Amino acid sequence: MRPARRRSRGATAGARRPADIRLARFLEQSLVDLDGLRMALPKLPGCEFLAAGAPWFFTLFGRDSLWAARFLLPLGTELAEGTLSVLASYQGTTADAEAQEEPGKIMHELRRAALTLHGEQISLPPIYYGTVDATPLWLCVLYDARRAGMAVDAVERLLPHAERALAWVAAGVRDDYLRYFDTTGHGLANQGWKDSGDAVQFRDGRLAKGSISLCEVQAYAHEALVHGAELLEAFGRAGSPADGTSPAQLRDAAGSLAARFRADFWLEDELGPYVAIALDGDGVPVDTATSNMGHLLGTGLLTAEEEAIVARRLVDPELDSGYGLRTLATSSAGYWPLKYHGGSVWAHDTAIAIRGLAATGHTAEAGQLAEGLLKAAESFGYRMPELHSGDPATGERRAARAVPYPSACRPQAWSAASAVVIADALGELA
Repeated sequence: MRPARRRSRGATAGARRPADIRLARFLEQSLVDLDGLRMALPKLPGCEFLAAGAPWFFTLFGRDSLWAARFLLPLGTELAEGTLSVLASYQGTTADAEAQEEPGKIMHELRRAALTLHGEQISLPPIYYGTVDATPLWLCVLYDARRAGMAVDAVERLLPHAERALAWVAAGVRDDYLRYFDTTGHGLANQGWKDSGDAVQFRDGRLAKGSISLCEVQAYAHEALVHGAELLEAFGRAGSPADGTSPAQLRDAAGSLAARFRADFWLEDELGPYVAIALDGDGVPVDTATSNMGHLLGTGLLTAEEEAIVARRLVDPELDSGYGLRTLATSSAGYWPLKYHGGSVWAHDTAIAIRGLAATGHTAEAGQLAEGLLKAAESFGYRMPELHSGDPATGERRAARAVPYPSACRPQAWSAASAVVIADALGELA
């Protein structure tokens, strides 16, 4: 892999200068950082994508690169097209347990050689498919890119890959959920965006075991199925009834998924109803309140009433730190403000919630979370890191500035791209 050729107008030309000087500076710095993260593969020099982050993840990541490209769609489709194309070139074709590859699956991570983390007993092959969410996200980004103006011929060229990805998603949710389980013993134990070993835990601190069904992944799957059906119909494609990918079958699968989700994932505590982060291998809801529920907004999985419940929960102080959403609520035994996925704040995670809140009409809540990220960006000189502490911005133990997380990537593609999400949600894009 190599850094891509620099563009004279920046990674996302087209943004105007917002009235809020903080947002203006955040956008300006982010565009510079995003240009520095552009990459391309020698075999596909015209297909540029964003490396996940520097220095630890300066490579192609399915999930990370897709979310960054999706965030940038209000300013153009170039990076989305490049990201979709390069990931399509590595789409799974066979069953390989070691690499976690499956036909139709979108890869997780690309490296020159195997990655070994001895302290964590992790060893990943150079091309690793251990991700449960990249495949439905690839479909979501393709649909959004088409709506944003991606060339018709470019979309059409990717439709065979879309049909294979739809078959993978449809098979996973047929009478079940999209779930993951590392069978190798040295792959990623958790294969959603919160991929650290202790990322999925019960409120009392116990780790969830067995195959895991994450709440946000079911939302991505629902969105992918519904929009996949629309894509196929728009291009006169019938799908494959044998694979469950005819438009009617895809819509039926989405409806069934939503009904099962409503019965299985909703819980209630002293603050009211909320969505469990996951189901464990026994189908038991993992009862921590987390930022994951913010990813459900705008996907079509929830009713308007359910979206309002989630919106209220996201801005409660147990999740909203004042500098962005905590990954894990303060009510959980495992909460710690500097734990990687157990209380810290990730800008992109908050941006996904902001994007969903704005899309579903919850503008006050979107504005509250956007203000928190702007305060955090100011704390870091507007080069937003991969993550920062969940210490509160108000109250007796307040932190006057957002607290950095040691060894965080900086810049990080989806953190930088969150500036565009904020600007879009606040109506500050041209």
